Amino acid sequence: MLSKNFPINDNYKVLLSVKQGSYAETYRVKGNDGKLYFLKLFNYSQLHKSAFDENNNIIEIELIKSNKHSNLVSYKDNGEIIIENKKYAYLVLDFIAGETLSEKIVRERYKSLYDIKSIIIGILEGVKYLHQQTNPIIHNEITLQNVMLDLSQENPIPKIIDFGYAREFHKSSKDYNKEGLNLNFVASECFHNIYSPQSDIFSIGIMFYQLIYNSLPWIVDTSTSKVKQSELEEKFAEERKKKIKFPDITDTIIDFEADIINVLKKALHNDTEVRFSSVDEFIKALKGEIVIDDVDTIQIQKSVKEPVKKKTKYSSVAKGKGFSAIAGMQDLKDQLQVDVIDALRSPEEYEKYGVTIPNGMLLYGPPGCGKTFFAKHFAEEVGFNFMLIKPSTLKSRYVNATQENIAKMFDEAEENAPTIIFIDEMNELVPNRDSDAHEMSKSAVNEMLAQMDRTGEKGIFIIGATNYPHMIDPAILRAGRLDKKFYLSPPDHAARKAMFEMYLKSRPVDFGIDYENLAKLTDNFVAADIELIVNDASRNALKSKGRITMETIENIIKNTKPSVSITELKKYDELRKKLDGDSNPINNKTNERPIIGFKK
Repeated sequence: MLSKNFPINDNYKVLLSVKQGSYAETYRVKGNDGKLYFLKLFNYSQLHKSAFDENNNIIEIELIKSNKHSNLVSYKDNGEIIIENKKYAYLVLDFIAGETLSEKIVRERYKSLYDIKSIIIGILEGVKYLHQQTNPIIHNEITLQNVMLDLSQENPIPKIIDFGYAREFHKSSKDYNKEGLNLNFVASECFHNIYSPQSDIFSIGIMFYQLIYNSLPWIVDTSTSKVKQSELEEKFAEERKKKIKFPDITDTIIDFEADIINVLKKALHNDTEVRFSSVDEFIKALKGEIVIDDVDTIQIQKSVKEPVKKKTKYSSVAKGKGFSAIAGMQDLKDQLQVDVIDALRSPEEYEKYGVTIPNGMLLYGPPGCGKTFFAKHFAEEVGFNFMLIKPSTLKSRYVNATQENIAKMFDEAEENAPTIIFIDEMNELVPNRDSDAHEMSKSAVNEMLAQMDRTGEKGIFIIGATNYPHMIDPAILRAGRLDKKFYLSPPDHAARKAMFEMYLKSRPVDFGIDYENLAKLTDNFVAADIELIVNDASRNALKSKGRITMETIENIIKNTKPSVSITELKKYDELRKKLDGDSNPINNKTNERPIIGFKK
């Protein structure tokens, strides 16, 4: 629209047109200082309403003003100009002596993986800067056309340009405008008006693939102009369900590394939970600082069905994440690894050295500290079948029926061995026989004692859980039965922080969540309390159709009391000392045995 030498408010003169878009045109201009610049001219009438902030400023201009990074285009000036009685906005940017990545690969294909990785890492560093702002910025349009190579120095420096679709992460995405975007580079979640840091990672993954293979990972015909935007997005989403092809290009890129395929698969995964969690993780993978597993193999391992055994009353196959799904409790995990897991996984080794295989363990502590949750993931970690038993499923009012149910439970566990039997509320099933327990309950204790003899040799491991360990018959807790006793206290600071991170990981959270502060605010809260807080925050965010914010979580914490009082915790600590003394005569005088589980 502007001819050569056209003056821009007497500060700049147009030299030539560089790029034309649907709502803006870019020119090379010369300033009164004699330097070259880029000038982007915005046609107000062509801008989508989402291009303006609440003060009617153009978002792109406002975002670029604060950019100060070597891998991002730099701001110089902005203003307004009247042309033929129409008002236009303009943005002046520092000149980049070079070409776009798109122009580069048309002219000459990259032959070195090292060079490609250097370019991608530079782009990632620029995006990392954007994502780490107080109000994180999602670029939303990282393509080969929107990265320029600054050739003014010895090594080309990639610089991200064009912030027309960039938005602050916490701003509403209801009016997210995708019109004009190159859908080849747009992450699938963006088709549902959801953009995040992982969306930019996907776009960079597409670029990385294209620079290596000189093609796109998925090909969709976009030439039909009559196809609606929504239909086109559906085509892309459907095409991306197919596996990516990785042609042999070792004759083209001589320093190609096979491991880079795993990096590409992770960057381009449709599931944002599988995709790189951050730009920094992507950078570390490219630098070889972390090893990336093949996501296809991981998916296959998750979907492989193990031989289905006869369906029985209580048992199920334990599948899941094992200890990785548990935040904190590292002391307990470590001790179980040495005392229990290694023995259960390698019974022959232990037998060779005459070391007995443990029969079981007791998890005790205040309500809500994750005893049942831990037991389930313990079974996953070991890879055993898992039987979840409630006393109500075994106890019967009929004479001898409870004993028969206990015997059947152990028969089934042995038939499906290796098996973990988890008995919740253990004190209900095997109460202290010296108490006023009913005679039938005493008979159940006798049956349990008989069945628990040498269960480790039968491939059975018993886990009991209780809030009242002092109410369990002492014979159940002696050596050869529940050999190990572990106290699960309320989580310490590090564990609470890890729990908040774990529970919020897959939810739509706002940037700026201070996990350290959340841990400080929840001293003496048990695991169940923290999960409840996160769930309440999620419900509030769902009602407002927004993201979970730090303010929301803090308000919920202020209105939530720990479910276990300080007085109760003191009673449990005294009970722990007593149990430690009973099972460890050496420590009976000092009671200095450390707490196992969450640190207190």
